Amino acid sequence: MNILYGVQTTGNGHLVRSRDLVSRLKNKGHQIHTLFSGDKDKHIPDLELFHPYTRKRGLTFITKEGKISYLHTIKQLDLYRFYADIRSFDASGFQLAITDYEPIVSRVAKQNGILSLGMGHMYSFCYDVPLYRGGRGVALRVMNNFAPVDIPLGMHWHHFGQPLLPPMIPADIKELTPTEEKDLVVVYLHFENLEQVKSLLFRFPEKTFHIYTRTDQEYEEKNIRIRYVNRNNFIADLAKCEGVICNAGFSLLSEALHLGKKVLAKPVQGQIEQESNALALEKLELGTVMHGLDQEVVRKWLRRSAPEPQNYPEVAETVVDWVDRGKVKDPKELSEQLWRR
Repeated sequence: MNILYGVQTTGNGHLVRSRDLVSRLKNKGHQIHTLFSGDKDKHIPDLELFHPYTRKRGLTFITKEGKISYLHTIKQLDLYRFYADIRSFDASGFQLAITDYEPIVSRVAKQNGILSLGMGHMYSFCYDVPLYRGGRGVALRVMNNFAPVDIPLGMHWHHFGQPLLPPMIPADIKELTPTEEKDLVVVYLHFENLEQVKSLLFRFPEKTFHIYTRTDQEYEEKNIRIRYVNRNNFIADLAKCEGVICNAGFSLLSEALHLGKKVLAKPVQGQIEQESNALALEKLELGTVMHGLDQEVVRKWLRRSAPEPQNYPEVAETVVDWVDRGKVKDPKELSEQLWRR
């Protein structure tokens, strides 16, 4: 099958999940053309795995100090270029479009009458799942129409009685043997001010914090080590740490929960997905949430014990088999099959 595959490059979760699915689909003999959009400066690891590919600007949100900046988002929008990219894309020969919340491919598919499949957590919000109270109305419609598809294949930490899938845990995480190095905490607060994060964590000198961030140089300062965002180093730390402090993005939280690491999530203020993830995390009693860089919340969380590993089932191979057999219709059977595991 000739498949057009769209990947949103904002954040790392879309890339990690898509790398796994694209490589598995290619191994089944399918022809894949990947279209990336979002962060135009994003470094894409293992880019050769996605060949052939196209990069476009697309649409993305801008954050400043842990909040969505609607002013900066509006300033950087180029809707003329966005719709020109959709109109000019040659979609001849494609039999299926798969999008990991990438808006150009979803619209190219609709424009050309190609069946479209939406993969990822964002598509869980097409169903009745825990939703941040500020996310109803216009905001929810915007989110569900960012990259609309014919068949939304949403993922979540629980099915909530809906045809959802468990989280798709990457192979490099599945292969880990988790341990626990007391007093080591992994920190990935990509949307926060680094100096404010450091100021907070300096107050806990009994712990060692590895902060992964965009940096020109790795360095140590008191009880903190600043580290490059490097996947191999990150998952090595994730395997041995006692806990993770991060924003409320779905992918990293899923990886930590799968391994049985305690999590402390700080949602990006006003970002519906992250605010809703935080709500679900508390509702399912899977982790702790803080809505600001709160010293007392961190103190209490550090005293908590580790949870049981969630051990999510193998999702990627099951989904690829589902696509390979031409069963891309109602996801209910696929959902029930995976949750039974």
